[in-house]
Amino acid sequence: EKLYLVCDNFSPHRHPAVRAWVSSNDIELVFLPTYGSWLNWIESEFTALRYFTLDGTDHRSHAEQNAAIRAYLRWRNARAQPKTGFARDSPIRTWTHYPTKVA
Repeated sequence: EKLYLVCDNFSPHRHPAVRAWVSSNDIELVFLPTYGSWLNWIESEFTALRYFTLDGTDHRSHAEQNAAIRAYLRWRNARAQPKTGFARDSPIRTWTHYPTKVA
């Protein structure tokens, strides 16, 4: 059975050592399209983390900043729910026929 790992286009994901390791462990990397960060669910989590803990703040120390991040993560994890039904009615899930043009 093969494991499919969805990745963004961060260059280390394409390193030859990474590719060799995944092929020897029966893993296939599936890359999201360029400029398709909205398809990567973790991006929305990082955006919320930045918005609620870092934007518009001036933490006096790294310890204070880390405490704010930990507090947000505790709050978020207490309210976490599984993500289901992603893009159920989105055009990304439907076939669009593009007619062939004759030059």
